[in-house]
Amino acid sequence: MYESFREKMSGLRAFFVICMFAVSLVTCEIACRNEAGDPVDWFVVYKLPQHQINETHGSGLDYLYLDSKTQGWQVSKFLINTTEGAVGRVLQQLYRSYNRNDSGYLLYNDSPPGMNSSFTRGHSKGVLLFDSYQGFWLVHTVPHFPPFPGDGFGYPNTGRLYGQVALCVTYKYNQFKQIAAQLLYYNPNVYNCSLPGIWQEDLWGLYRICQGLRFPWIETTRLASLQSAQGESFLNFAKSKYFQDDIFVAWMAQKLETDLLTETWQPTKVVVQSNCTLPWHVYTIRKIKLPTGSFYSRSDHSKWCVSRWSRDGWTCIGDLNRYPEQLWRSGGFICTQNRLLYKAFRNIVAFYSDCKKDRRN
Repeated sequence: MYESFREKMSGLRAFFVICMFAVSLVTCEIACRNEAGDPVDWFVVYKLPQHQINETHGSGLDYLYLDSKTQGWQVSKFLINTTEGAVGRVLQQLYRSYNRNDSGYLLYNDSPPGMNSSFTRGHSKGVLLFDSYQGFWLVHTVPHFPPFPGDGFGYPNTGRLYGQVALCVTYKYNQFKQIAAQLLYYNPNVYNCSLPGIWQEDLWGLYRICQGLRFPWIETTRLASLQSAQGESFLNFAKSKYFQDDIFVAWMAQKLETDLLTETWQPTKVVVQSNCTLPWHVYTIRKIKLPTGSFYSRSDHSKWCVSRWSRDGWTCIGDLNRYPEQLWRSGGFICTQNRLLYKAFRNIVAFYSDCKKDRRN
């Protein structure tokens, strides 16, 4: 017992020493981090596929970075498998403190590292890390990622081939109760978690998710408003396995009242067709043009969509594909009308399939 107490005190002393040498206490807050290690309200990472058009062979580790201060996509000077990159920096907060008892975390992935894929849980991937003040929710599309906390940061070789996307948002503690309610619909495949007992009543949903419990009383869908630490508004669409329809066509486009251009993984040469049967239409993106080059959607494992027209200005990033065999899988999308984010994603659409023919941009 004494040894356990001494170890905890040693860990706390180390933590406070780090804070003392920081420029301000803000740097010790759990938050999304930019590539300089500074806290940011949100960021997006777009990992490039290993093969782009007219490129023989890439690293599969290069990525573009975007946050509220970059004013557009930036080609990162770091690789995604390094701790200097944005994803590495934000997750280092977990790897350095996962055994502390004043913070909680949740790792979920339908294809967890070193384990069999789950086809009964949600088709979703993400990380939550928070304390009684604030934390972050990192949503991503990379199978077998991230590693278990005890293994340290790394990036799987299987994540190199296709394009991937990640969205990190910093939230105050009071938002995690709402996030927990959304994740009940996601029914995520949790492969590692730790939640101190002090939040058991407040965040009961996360505790049950952490325990791997199922929720037969869950309905088909749930829509929630979330607010980032700095006041950015987000909408979270969460669907359960009981909603067995195209989430873009049947729900998101109609609820947002906007035509959507969708980019999701197309695992075969058969392209998922655009759909114009309902008042608000959904179109399939066929080709992406980034500052570093172009690639077809069949090389992209990311999942996102944007409004067709600038006047609507929606951007959504999440978990689910428009692949027919996966329509029954649970998961969701985080959406925002942030103009910077919309412009960044809308401008990289090279062409998409209309309901009658292909259209450029």
